Amino acid sequence: MQLHLKTYVRQDFLTVFHAFDEQLFRRLSPPYPRLKLLRFDGSEPGDVVEVELQTGIKSFRWTSLITERSITAAGAFFVDEGQELPPPLRFWRHKHVVSAAGTGALIHDVITYSTGHKALDLLLYPLMLAQFSMRKPIYRKVFGKV
Repeated sequence: MQLHLKTYVRQDFLTVFHAFDEQLFRRLSPPYPRLKLLRFDGSEPGDVVEVELQTGIKSFRWTSLITERSITAAGAFFVDEGQELPPPLRFWRHKHVVSAAGTGALIHDVITYSTGHKALDLLLYPLMLAQFSMRKPIYRKVFGKV
């Protein structure tokens, strides 16, 4: 299942792309489940990001590996792929793309996920959409609303 969200912001794409650091990661964390950041290496291939999802009842580990990164004259991206995922997820790939858009930038969150069951993937879609839609106002606050 794939989810693709786009957010226009005022700052140029390179400024936005280079701001994808630990501080922004913390700001983008959803209110629920709470995330306890265990490790944040960065966004270069080989870097690891590890969190503990705290539901209030049980905690789950989520570890992602940065597998790709590219910067061109028109845009930049990096990809994190899930290595250790909370149930019911079996596959996770999140491509963070920032492209030039006039005098500003367009941030793309392209998420591909799978539970191994199409029906469950479809049931999770509204939750994924809600969780990642919460990033839009944060992006606009940090990088400027267009």
